[in-house]
Amino acid sequence: MKSASDENILLLLRNSATFEQGFALLMQTFQEQLYWHIRRMVNDHEDANDVLQNTFIKVFRGYNTFEEKSKLYTWLYRIATNESLTFLQKKKTSISIDGEISGAWNQLQADAYFDGDAAQLLLQNAVESLPEKQKLVFNMRYYGEMPYEEMSTILDTSVGALKASFHHAVKKIERFVQEHKADELN
Repeated sequence: MKSASDENILLLLRNSATFEQGFALLMQTFQEQLYWHIRRMVNDHEDANDVLQNTFIKVFRGYNTFEEKSKLYTWLYRIATNESLTFLQKKKTSISIDGEISGAWNQLQADAYFDGDAAQLLLQNAVESLPEKQKLVFNMRYYGEMPYEEMSTILDTSVGALKASFHHAVKKIERFVQEHKADELN
C-alpha cells in the first residue's frame, strides 16, 4: 500500500532516463523527516548530516532492492535507523556510572544548531540516559509520532515489545525529570 508520492518516485527511479529526477524527488520528499529522525539518535548536527548522506548513498546503491511490501518511507527509515545505530556503535557514546551524561550531552549543549530551553534540555538529558533501544523507540514514537506497526516493520520487533519499551522509557524519563527537579529545589 503505497502513496501516490511513492508511486511517482518509484516510476521515475525505474526509468534510466528519469532516475536522477526520481532520486532528487525522493531526497526532497524525505530528507527533512530522515534528518530529524537521525538527529534525535546521534544528537550532533554534523553527525546527523553525515549519517543522512550515508543513508542516501545506501538508498542510491540499493534502490532496486526495495520490494514494495511496505511504504517507501518505512524502508528509508529502516535504512536511516540502521545507519544511525552503526554510527553510534562506532562512536560508542558513553554514559558514566554515576548517571551523568558525557560526550553526546556535552556536544548537544555546545551545538550551535540546538536551540532549547531548560525543559527541552532536561528532556533531552533524560532521553540520553535511556538504553539505546528504549531511546530509539521513544524518539520514533514521541518525536516522530510513528505508529507501532511501522516501527515494528522498521525495527523487526513485535508491536508488544515496542509498546513495552516505550512504556519503560516514559517511566524512566519521568523518574529522571522528577529527580532532577528535586535536586534543583535543594
